[in-house]
Amino acid sequence: MLKSMTGFGRSEIAGVDRKITVEMKAVNHRYCDITIKMPKKLNFFEAGIRNLLKQFIGRGKVDIYITYEDFTENNVCVKYNADLAREYFVNLEKMSKEFGLENDVRVSVLSRYPDVFTLEEQTIDERELWELVEEAVRTAAGRFVEARITEGENLKQDIISKLDSMLKIVDFVEMRSPEIVTEYRNKLLAKVTELLGDTKVDESVLATEVTVFADKICVDEETVRLKSHIINMKESLNDIDNVGRKLDFIAQEMNREANTILSKANDLEVTNKAIDLKTGIEKVREQIQNIE
Repeated sequence: MLKSMTGFGRSEIAGVDRKITVEMKAVNHRYCDITIKMPKKLNFFEAGIRNLLKQFIGRGKVDIYITYEDFTENNVCVKYNADLAREYFVNLEKMSKEFGLENDVRVSVLSRYPDVFTLEEQTIDERELWELVEEAVRTAAGRFVEARITEGENLKQDIISKLDSMLKIVDFVEMRSPEIVTEYRNKLLAKVTELLGDTKVDESVLATEVTVFADKICVDEETVRLKSHIINMKESLNDIDNVGRKLDFIAQEMNREANTILSKANDLEVTNKAIDLKTGIEKVREQIQNIE
């Protein structure tokens, strides 16, 4: 199924104590370039997140934003360092005796000494947290792909419309080519008759000249190949995955045939149609750049 490289997906998964929000957005890129921005405490999940995203993303520059909220009231605990407090007190007693001063240290004072009391986060259940992160990422990625598919369908219809218009141009060139030869023969015959008067025209010489001209402007091979490329592209639009590169290659081949037709054109109408053809191919190529 055709997918655009641009897209957006968002999900918000909340547990009893935590909430994970994931937002994904993408723009065109030749390769798959994923940037993840998330809190440091989730960094050890990055490899797992990237592996998960490979199931959903083939190409594009994708930015992912993950936010984490912890609602637990007891996620931080106070740790009492009894050994360190004892060290402080022992040394204060030494100072008291050494300088003959009263040791007036109270518990409230001692507790304010560095690292006697410290705050520590409770250990997080990594498995439980990963399940929450995985669900959020998978849901956002699913919605992201849905947006890409919707946009891809719009791109597909637009490309098909442009290809159909190009087929009509090719049909015109094929129909017009024999007429150009006939017109050339008639003009050549009229000019020769004007120059020679009543003298009989050598039909063999005339035929040779017309044949050379017809061979020079012949675009039969180019139109046949161009039609084949157009049909191939229309069929490729129904391929399942990552068709962008293939379509881009076909468009290059189409452009090559259109250039040859334009270079051989010896008729204003064909020239104008060949220019229209190249314009249409360029528009298709621009759209293809948006396809994954």
